[in-house]
Amino acid sequence: MKPFPESLRTILYRLTTLLIIVFILISCEPFTTSQQIEAQSISSTDTALAQANHTQAPPRTPPALPAVFQSPYLNPLDTPRTYIQNPCQYLHNKWNPLSADPGTVVMIVMFNDILMEDFDRIMEQLHEQGFEAINTKELLAFMERNVKIPQRSVVIIQNDSQQADDLTRNYREYYDRWKWVVVNGWTSNPDAPEYLWQDNIALENEGWVDHQAQGMIPGTVLSDESSKTVIQRELENPITAFIKLYNKNPIAIIWPGGGFGMRPVEAARQLGYQLGFTANTRGPVMYNWVPLADEVDPERPTYIPEGQINDPLMTLPRYWPEQIMDAIDEVRLTGNEASAYAKANKKAELEYYDIVCADTYGPMPTP
Repeated sequence: MKPFPESLRTILYRLTTLLIIVFILISCEPFTTSQQIEAQSISSTDTALAQANHTQAPPRTPPALPAVFQSPYLNPLDTPRTYIQNPCQYLHNKWNPLSADPGTVVMIVMFNDILMEDFDRIMEQLHEQGFEAINTKELLAFMERNVKIPQRSVVIIQNDSQQADDLTRNYREYYDRWKWVVVNGWTSNPDAPEYLWQDNIALENEGWVDHQAQGMIPGTVLSDESSKTVIQRELENPITAFIKLYNKNPIAIIWPGGGFGMRPVEAARQLGYQLGFTANTRGPVMYNWVPLADEVDPERPTYIPEGQINDPLMTLPRYWPEQIMDAIDEVRLTGNEASAYAKANKKAELEYYDIVCADTYGPMPTP
């Protein structure tokens, strides 16, 4: 048998080599594709399971918010009203560790003519029971935003324009001893002597007398029957006088003669007043909590119902001098019981905040 020519041998060798390479490639292709398909299948399965788990997670249901705290020391016709409409804003201000503690209570008292012996006894008793005096700016910040103030606070209002000597004799001692300020309800009477204004300007500048508006013409009592002219005179003219003499806008109106109504309150708001004090004794006040009444009480016929006006900050209650001593313990207990009620409901309120409010207002700050 003759051997293959060298050229044919070479051709056969190369052809064989090429066939072997093709076979190897064909054999490897299914194995590689299977691995890819398996990997893709596993990945798709994991993704589907993750999506299923996410979809099937039950939504969190916010708990019901507790009812408004009720005090057993209020008259049955006097019920606490809230004025913060947004529950998220309320809860954020309530539980923010930088805010006033829940149960912080303010007793608003007024003095007209009173024996100095009784006056000193009241002041000493307030101090012994742990109260500290605040001014109207501090009260407003607390009532609107729950800015921290003493746990037991008192706003001391001296009705009617007072001579500097009287204010110094009655109140300066308590400023020197405890840094207590006094709010003087100032009647911007155009007939008042110039020295009366100048002496009070000096007290305002010293920082311990906080003058706020109490109308213009002595003896005027506002109501819904008052003319627009009278309402504007008693509310707008004091602003002009305060800016000129005290270099500030009054933020509070001490309703002259205790009289007020829907129209006077609306006019006061339009002029920039942010607080209003009645002569009604309903109880103390707390953040988002002001006791008011909707109807006349036959046992207290002089108290004007203020609930229907629906502006608690412009119809704040005050205690008369003869009521203060008997009320101090009740005010203190009201604060204690409100604090306990808040603590009992803290978990539910914080859970509500976390579910409903945190995405918009941010997580509740921690101490």
